[in-house]
Amino acid sequence: MSILRLTAVLEDVTPCVSRTLMVPSDLRLDRLHLVLQAAVGWENQHLYSFEAGPRRWSLPDPHLGLDALPANKATIQQALAAAGHTSLVYTYDFGDDWRHHLTAELTDGPLPGQLYPRLVEAEGRCPPEDVGGPPGYQHFLEAIADPKHPDHDELTEWHDEPFDPSVPDTDTHQLEVLKLAKRWQPRKK
Repeated sequence: MSILRLTAVLEDVTPCVSRTLMVPSDLRLDRLHLVLQAAVGWENQHLYSFEAGPRRWSLPDPHLGLDALPANKATIQQALAAAGHTSLVYTYDFGDDWRHHLTAELTDGPLPGQLYPRLVEAEGRCPPEDVGGPPGYQHFLEAIADPKHPDHDELTEWHDEPFDPSVPDTDTHQLEVLKLAKRWQPRKK
């Protein structure tokens, strides 16, 4: 098994939101989607796609009209090789259009006793789901930071918990990724 060091950076948001994961290169893209959801703290409520050059992988959806290959039939390694790139674009929620730039580099291999995938670094807290994409997120941050902002009360009630955009909930995200690693661990015979 070869292991990739995968860094995902959420585009067009400040402060920076990034996650670094160690993932098997043969991880299917539909599972990578679940890993990314766990690593940022989203709830997998929307459609997604992966892109590399002109190629796209997603869930089959005849109503969407995407010209996409099935995400459950391709691995990270296959997607990178097919497109001739070392990076992918992961888009989550086609309404909010959360675009992540993913870069991958091969490591020396799996470490003994480690489960994969695993979250190794986290920077920044991910925006709340359904906040309205990067522009809505910027508005949200401005409103919750200023008690005199006309939308302050509504948005603090909508989010219903304190929000510090600089501090990710790393322990929770690592645990959620670990749960996936345990679920996908090869069964011993």
